[in-house]
Amino acid sequence: GWMACLGPITAANLAALLGLAETTVEAALYRLEMDGIVLQGTFLPPRAANPESGPQPAVKPDWCERRLLARIHRLTVGRLRKEIEAVSPADFVRFLLRWQHVDAEGRMAGREGVLRIIEQLQGLELPAPAWEASVLPARLRHYDAGEFEHVCLSGEVAWGRLRWQPAPEADEDEAEPARRRRVAPTRAAPLAFCRREDLPRLLEPAPDEAALVAGLSGAATEVYAFLRASGASFLVDIARAIDRVPAQTEEALWELVARGLVTGDGIAGLRGLLRPEAESTGRRGLRGIRGGAARRLVPVGRWAVLRPAATPAPERDGVEWFARQLLQRWGVLLRELLARETRAPRWRELLPVLRRMEARGEIRGGRFVSGFVGEQFALPEAVDTLRAVRRKPGDGETVIVAAADPLNLVGIIVPGQRLSPFVQQFIAYENGAAVAVGTMAEITSHMARAAAEGKAG
Repeated sequence: GWMACLGPITAANLAALLGLAETTVEAALYRLEMDGIVLQGTFLPPRAANPESGPQPAVKPDWCERRLLARIHRLTVGRLRKEIEAVSPADFVRFLLRWQHVDAEGRMAGREGVLRIIEQLQGLELPAPAWEASVLPARLRHYDAGEFEHVCLSGEVAWGRLRWQPAPEADEDEAEPARRRRVAPTRAAPLAFCRREDLPRLLEPAPDEAALVAGLSGAATEVYAFLRASGASFLVDIARAIDRVPAQTEEALWELVARGLVTGDGIAGLRGLLRPEAESTGRRGLRGIRGGAARRLVPVGRWAVLRPAATPAPERDGVEWFARQLLQRWGVLLRELLARETRAPRWRELLPVLRRMEARGEIRGGRFVSGFVGEQFALPEAVDTLRAVRRKPGDGETVIVAAADPLNLVGIIVPGQRLSPFVQQFIAYENGAAVAVGTMAEITSHMARAAAEGKAG
């Protein structure tokens, strides 16, 4: 009866109130806990220790009636949400530039910096050339391709297509070589990088063996079967085992990469794919041994199966893991940011998990960015950074990001027409607002005109 109206209290204080022995009260509280009437935990402010009294006894839990505790928690969450002052979309973009280490002060360095960036961006499938052309250099001081290669070869980072690509439907009269050309990866093929230990969570579940190999060419089927049986292998070993020339084996490997079935242990072979054709062949007149097509630069390194048959379904905590990954990537999470998150769960699946995390006190909920409907959630450290960005006025610095960059938020967070990540264009942000969109030459021209107008003014 007393627990229904007292709120959080210790067993010692309750015993003093009732005039009973503390052990008797504790036994009664444990019986009530078994019946689901009261809960124990840390609900009261920590009590200060007295160093002069010698060794301190073990800290005992606080107790509270279950319905009272739920009411207190709801009031606490509501008070915390009211403390938050929403920022403008432009200030939110300024925050994201800092959160994702794109601004000049927050850039990372070295191998640890590469790993930190990969951890933050893992799960995003971006056009393959953009990773080394714009995404990583924008976040790292003095980007060193050798450091990136090292973290891949060391086994810490893996790459590949996270979404399994089924075979395209072809017309009955369509020739086999033409069909293979259509599924071959282009220089803008979407690829993702991630920590190898997180790869099973990020891979899209694959169907059975028959569906995996359906539509593959004969050479690709042989290569896939060999890699499944023998494990990671070099190109020459694969070609020898399946009794095909290296050019045919290479073509089969690229076909498997396009389907999301094969990956490499490094990125040297990937770089060979991403070079322009004229650069990779050395001269445009070079002809391959089949069909007169220019032959690609032979990739180096070992190749292995990325997605085994019958990939297991995500674990029960898979949605919560994705929620934590999205919070790590964006700091403040709102529904609009899922626009290009191809592997993330749907917002309606994330919402209950985010609410539970808020109830546990792990994240904050509220209205962080103005102008958007729906619930928003943030990491506690992100709230502090967001407040610091709001209090500090913009310095007028222009930050340029590529259209393939995750911070291409035109038409998503800031006003404007959405820009495809597969176009060779850039966005210039000034104080969080997109002031110019176009090629690098157009961006540079715009900045020069703005500077001239500023001096004239």
